[in-house]
Amino acid sequence: MDIKGTIGDLASKITGDASLKEKFDKDPMGTVKELAGNIPPEQLSAITEGIKTKVKLDNIGGGLGGLFGKK
Repeated sequence: MDIKGTIGDLASKITGDASLKEKFDKDPMGTVKELAGNIPPEQLSAITEGIKTKVKLDNIGGGLGGLFGKK
């Protein structure tokens, strides 16, 4: 399983859909399990944490782009 790829794909889906982002904020593991049901249980926590980190970094990066005149 390509964990980095899975994290990237799921983070893109979550950040691209406001209702999915809200659902992820309320129940991260449940949302990840729903989106990619084939994740082995022992990897679910690590993938969920990776997605949380990626979503945070993407939000920070978007905000910084606005500081420097990029939108």
